[in-house]
Amino acid sequence: MRNRMLIRSLVSSSVPCTRNFSGTAPPPRQVLKTGDTLRQTRIFTNEDVTEYSKASHDSNPLHFDSEFARNAGFEDRLVHGMLVAALFPRIIASHFPGAVYVSQSLHYKSPVYVGDAVVGEVQATNIRENKSRYIVKFLTRCFKNDKLLVIDGEAVAILPNLAAEKVNVVD
Repeated sequence: MRNRMLIRSLVSSSVPCTRNFSGTAPPPRQVLKTGDTLRQTRIFTNEDVTEYSKASHDSNPLHFDSEFARNAGFEDRLVHGMLVAALFPRIIASHFPGAVYVSQSLHYKSPVYVGDAVVGEVQATNIRENKSRYIVKFLTRCFKNDKLLVIDGEAVAILPNLAAEKVNVVD
C-alpha cells in the first residue's frame, strides 16, 4: 500500500520524467536568475589574432608588429578588442543554445596582449519574459590577471529558456 501511494504521488507530480539508460543521472540544469554570473577563460594566441584579422580584414600593425606597438606606447602586440569581446556571445550561446544576441555596448579599459589569459563574464541584471522567450540584459566584463578590467559593457540577448546548459566549447 505504501509503495502504491509513493508511485501515485510520483506519477501525479508535475515534475517532468526523464529516462537515463547510462546508469548515471544527468547533471541538474540551473535556472538563470537576476544576479547570476557565467564565466569562461581564454588565452588569446597569435593564431587567433591572425585568423581574426583574415575574417575582419583588420590588419592594423598594432596587432602584428611588436616594435610598432611599443612605439605606440603598448607593451607588445595587441589582440583585437572585438575578438576579446567575442567572449560574451560565446558564453551566452554555450549556456543557452539558440540564444539571439541583440545588442552590445563596449568600453575598452586596458589592452590585451597575445598570450594573455582573459576571463569573460556575463551577469544577468534583468530578465523579462516575452511570449515564449526571455529578454535578458547582461553586464559584460573581461578581466586579465584575475583582477584588471579590460572591457566592460552591457548586452541584451533573447533566450529560448532560462535553463542553463553547459555545452562543450571548441577552442
